[in-house]
Amino acid sequence: MNRVFRHPWVEKPRKAEMLLLFGLKTVLRALPGRYSACRYCGQYVEQYLEERASKFTLFFIPVFTMSRAYRITCSNCGQQSSLSKKGMKALPR
Repeated sequence: MNRVFRHPWVEKPRKAEMLLLFGLKTVLRALPGRYSACRYCGQYVEQYLEERASKFTLFFIPVFTMSRAYRITCSNCGQQSSLSKKGMKALPR
């Protein structure tokens, strides 16, 4: 009879546990504006460019970029539209 008596308040030893914190973070970055004709109002005015990137984070540290999108906003009428990477490079500097 080799039974070990354990007091009810004493916990049994546990296996190693690990906490892993991960998530997504959206980062907005303003890019230099460029002059071009607006597709909505037709005026040749400055267009504001914005880059939106979704980043995977591990322990609140950005590890890699999962997606990237570009948006252009007219300074005259305020209308916004999405741009592809090729469309953004095609804008005059």
